[in-house]
Amino acid sequence: MTQALLVIDAQEELVNGGYAGELFNRDAVLGNIKLALQKAADAGAQVIFVRDKDVAGGSGAGFEVSSELVQPAGAVTIDKSNNNAFTRTPLGPFLEQRGIEHVVVCGFQSEYCIDTAVRAAVSRDLNVTLLEDAHSTVDSSVLSAEQIIAHENETLYAHGDLEHFCVTRSVNEDIFTPNHAETLAGWEAEEAS
Repeated sequence: MTQALLVIDAQEELVNGGYAGELFNRDAVLGNIKLALQKAADAGAQVIFVRDKDVAGGSGAGFEVSSELVQPAGAVTIDKSNNNAFTRTPLGPFLEQRGIEHVVVCGFQSEYCIDTAVRAAVSRDLNVTLLEDAHSTVDSSVLSAEQIIAHENETLYAHGDLEHFCVTRSVNEDIFTPNHAETLAGWEAEEAS
């Protein structure tokens, strides 16, 4: 199965708190994204960095992918001007041309671009794995960042239909061995009992 790791908006200004504020659990999340990058390399998965043109005004050092993340050879960078990484970008055609069927998603911000990327990918008949411990955000006026992240992990799990959906997994799992078929079988067994 052809796979990709989508690293969403892991840009200098956002990662360092200059865009939306201090990210919850920043260092641990960046460490988990680094681990996901290593696992992608080990699995031969395509790595795609998505940058938001709203960050740092779309240019300069703050717009670039965080210097704390090593961009592997063959990684692709796609810029977006929308919460949706698929809207008016080459991401959809790029994945389709390469026959990518499974995407692993991580990055920032949980309730905006992560949520939208997961939903958009599922709607394009992709199976999605959201790395529950490799995305983050900041506190809102209503919920803490920790609550937002937990809500997204709960809400996005099983989003989709019985053919293509999202699972949430820890980066410490074998994330490039998709478990969608086993998850579906488990659901069907529960329903039958």
